[in-house]
Amino acid sequence: MALLYRADIRPTKLELIDSWLPTRSWYQGPAAPGAHRVAACRFDDPDGEVGVETILVQADDGPVLHVPLTYRGAPLPGGEPWLVGTTEHSVLGRRWVYDAAGDPVYLQTLTTAILTGGGEAEEFVDVDGRPEKRAAAMSLRGSGVPGTTVPVVGAIEQTTDGDPTRVVTGAVELTVHRVLGSAVGSGLVLTGSWDGGSPTVLAQATLR
Repeated sequence: MALLYRADIRPTKLELIDSWLPTRSWYQGPAAPGAHRVAACRFDDPDGEVGVETILVQADDGPVLHVPLTYRGAPLPGGEPWLVGTTEHSVLGRRWVYDAAGDPVYLQTLTTAILTGGGEAEEFVDVDGRPEKRAAAMSLRGSGVPGTTVPVVGAIEQTTDGDPTRVVTGAVELTVHRVLGSAVGSGLVLTGSWDGGSPTVLAQATLR
């Protein structure tokens, strides 16, 4: 499960994304994107330390963009190239926000979902110390088989930042599609579905 808080966040996630998108080689659009959220959902970090969120955004009438993020209470060692920015959370304090493609917790949860046919985490909102369930705005589904043994992804060995973004570790090569709509998935994939959108391949995994 993912436990969320009713909190004030400054700058907001969308404001961070707006500043970060124009720095990406795969982004094509206005210098001030004015991105709005299309849909989002969470993965579950088994250790409960890192927030893992899949966010889909759109700038003007451009394509839907896939921006997975992780949220940490301290800097990720060696994670500077993947840092989107920092934000102040009124409940959790300062949070370091990363492009999840460079965060080993996301890579492990993504691999697990793809290989085991997993999906998004159940979402609960903290209301006066009591968790209340809410419906996720999108759903995720891996194409693998439940019960499949999932290797430890391990350290990143090589990355290619583009569309798609490719991340190679000792156990798996992961492909994260950024500009959605044209990706054709084969083999082991993660598919996302949301209101107003057709089921779309978000990521792929190849065991090494």
